[in-house]
Order: sequence, then C-alpha cells, then structure tokens
Amino acid sequence: MPGRHVTDHQMRLYMKFRQTASPTVAAAKASISAAAAYRFEHDHRLPSDHQQIRGRRRPDPLADFFEAEIVPMLKAAPELRAVAIFEEMQRRHPALSAGIRRTLERRIRSWRALHGADQEVIFRQVHEPGRMGLSDFTDMADLGVTIAGERVDHRLYHFRLIYSGFEHAHVILGGESYVALAEGLQNALWALGGAPLEHRSDSLSAAFHNLDTDIRDDLARRYDALCAHYGMQPTRNNRGVAHENGSVESSHGHLKKAVGDALLIRGTNDFDDLASYRHFIDEIVSRKNARSTKRIEAERPALQPLPGQRTCDYEETVVTVTSSGGFMLKKVFYTVPSRLIGHRLRVRLYDDRLDLFIGGTPLMTLVRGRADAAGKRAHVVDYRHVIHALRRKPMALLGLVYRDQLFPRDAYRQTFDRLLERLPEKSACRLMVNLLALAHERGCAADLATLLAADLEAGQLPDLATLRERFAPDPAALPAVTVHLMPLTAYEALVGNDNEIGAAA
Repeated sequence: MPGRHVTDHQMRLYMKFRQTASPTVAAAKASISAAAAYRFEHDHRLPSDHQQIRGRRRPDPLADFFEAEIVPMLKAAPELRAVAIFEEMQRRHPALSAGIRRTLERRIRSWRALHGADQEVIFRQVHEPGRMGLSDFTDMADLGVTIAGERVDHRLYHFRLIYSGFEHAHVILGGESYVALAEGLQNALWALGGAPLEHRSDSLSAAFHNLDTDIRDDLARRYDALCAHYGMQPTRNNRGVAHENGSVESSHGHLKKAVGDALLIRGTNDFDDLASYRHFIDEIVSRKNARSTKRIEAERPALQPLPGQRTCDYEETVVTVTSSGGFMLKKVFYTVPSRLIGHRLRVRLYDDRLDLFIGGTPLMTLVRGRADAAGKRAHVVDYRHVIHALRRKPMALLGLVYRDQLFPRDAYRQTFDRLLERLPEKSACRLMVNLLALAHERGCAADLATLLAADLEAGQLPDLATLRERFAPDPAALPAVTVHLMPLTAYEALVGNDNEIGAAA
C-alpha cells in the first residue's frame, strides 16, 4: 500500500502465492504493489535485510561526562533523582544546555534498566470471600467542611471488605486512636452483619505516637482482644508500606472524590450539626455499596456470625472534680455541676463525647474537647454549671481563664466587650452575669442572643429590666388550676365500708 513499508511477513506471503500465480496476482494477494514484487524478483532479500542501523545525526551532548561523572553518582546513590543530577551537572558545567534534560533523563532510565538495582515487586493476590477486611484512616480537612459555620478538621475511619468491596466510613473528630478504630470497626461489622476471618490495619504508629511503652503495650493488647472478640485474626502491614493495605488505600481517593462531588451538588459545605454530616457520609457510602450488592450478598454467608454484644470501644479513667468546678483530662478542662466538687467520677472517653458516672450511676454526657496542635490547654464549659457561683462573685468574670468559652453564643462575648468599653468593670461584670443568669433561668439563650445582637448593631447597651419583662412568664399562658375540697363525711363513708368488709371476713 502507498506510504507503508513492506514487511517480512508480506514478502513471505508473496513467495508462497508466487509458486502458483504470476507476480502481479501474488502481489495483490500479499497486499503489496506490483513494483515491489518485481523488485523482489531481482533481489530475494527480505525487507529487514535491507535496513541499516541509523547512526547519530549530531554529537552526543553527554559523551564527555556521563560515564565519568553521572554513572558513579548513580552507583553511589541509586535513589538519586534525575532532576537532581541534571542540576548538579549544570552547576559543574555552566555551558550545558537546558535542552538536554530529557536526553539525560532517558539515558539514566536506560542505564537503570540495564545496570540498576532490583525493584520491589507487588504480588497480586487471589481473594477469598469472607477472608479479609481492611481498616485505615484518611484526612478530610481539604474538603473544607464546616459545622454550624465553624471549620471542622476531621478524618474518616474507612473499612472495606477486600472481596466484595463493602465499605463503611465513620467521621472521626480527633486523630488516629484506638478508640476511633474500635468504634469505627464495630460500627462497620454490625452494619455488615458479620465478621471476616482476618482484619488488617496499618502499623497503628499514629495511634500510638508519643505514648509510653506500657501504654502502647496495653493498647496493642486491647486491639488484639477486640479482634478476638469477633473471631478475627489481627494483622498489620509493615510501617511505611502503604500498598500492603492497597485495597483500602486506593478506595480512599474514590470515596473522597465522591464526597467532594456530593458537596458540590449540595451547594454548601456547611452542616447544622455533626449528626447531619455523619448521615450525609452514610448516604454516600450506601450508594457505593448498592453498586456491589450482588457481591456483598454472595460474601455474607462466608462471614463469621457476630457475638452477642459489642465490646469496649472507649477508654476509661477516673477523675476528681476540683474546687474549680470541673476536672482536667488530656489537657482539656471540663465543667460539671458544683455539687460534684470533691467526688471521683468514672469517665468513658469516646472519640466525640465523654460519659460520666458516679459509681455505677450515669450522670451526664459531655462533648469531647481537644488541645490544639501546640499542646495549649482547651476548655469545655457549660455556663449553667457555674452561673450560680458567678452571681455571688461577678467580678470573677473579668479575669476568668475560660471566659470566652463560657459564653453560649458569640453575641454574649461581643456584648461583654461593649460593656467593658462603656461601663466600669464592676458594673459591666454584674450586668453580664445577670444576662447569663436570665438566659439560664428562662431558657432563652438563643432568643436573648438575637436581641443582644440587635442592640450591638444599634450601638446601644442591653436594658436588663426590659429583657426580664420580655422573657417573664406570660400569666395568660399558665393553666388555671381549680382545687375542689372534699367534705370529711366522704372519708367517714369509706371508713364505714372498711369496717363492714372486716366484719364480713
């Protein structure tokens, strides 16, 4: 055919057809031109025998220093990048053209193919149903998710069955920890309805970071006990070798892209509360699992049955409530009702909350706080726990360590700043404490914050008397209770009936 070179295969076909046909007919059958056929009649060499190895058309720009300088560098440091070698050659040879970078990279690649070190080989595995489940954490901070307007830096605990592709994700507010792993793993297993024979995670180095040896050993024992509770064999991949957990590592990217697309379709990254965001993640994962329904249903019979109940997915510790009206736990100060001062409380520490017990009696649940990255202490404060004490000591508000965390909404903090600008410190503290007491006693923290924000915008100070009247109980809304007094003779009739019954007996 015009514009295409004749191959050895075509010439062999021509020779076969030439045994019974003319040169023109044999050429047509072999898809070559008649001219090529007649040339072959005079020269029986194959096309490959005519080809000559083409030499260089220009001088080799690397001839002077590749063997002398670059090869010793590659032998001494096999992991050295080609771009680093190129920059070093430019430093040593200032006249070297920048246009030879690609030539150098190809030459280094060819040298490594011939003389380089052996590389790691990834062995593809045959996966059995019900055999292995994988766990890992992935950072979601780059999606810019906010809850009630505040940015939340979080991770997802991600579980995946390697055979069917069943997935489960759980929002983690803190870092990688045993508590997060235990809670997320158990949620996944109970959502799945069974447990695989083997559970693989990473080396858990992030979860055990900066822990004492005894604590690390204790958490390792707890992880082994967690897997034993569900009949799973615990395994870990080697530290820093992500592809050993590749069946879940690779799906991180797909899940994060699915979440990002869903946020774009939703039109906003803000959620009312944590529960709403978790429900949003659950819907995305459910849609992904729906595409693998047949494989998941086929794998379920191969899974182990679940035990009768979940096992421990929290850390437990004992704290003492100090005279400050709270306790310190993991560099975070939590307030509790002052009647608990001096008592020892048992605390169950979850990823997102604290459950408090006194003895075996449950007391309350607190939102979990976390110290910042620099290690600065944090505060989780409920103003209702301390407002009665502040009313007796209003000036304590001025220098209170956790003053900013005390205010239930930002409008209260801004109001206090305005009061300090306009009033003496004593009057400002007293008025602010009375406003907090009003919010607590009348249960109107949100509505009062709206009025305070309006006063701030109008440039005026809040009027305590007007606000008390505004949030006073409405007499018309109170039910009318009428008490009817019974005459004493009615009770005497009852006594008489009891006597008659006793006599009959």
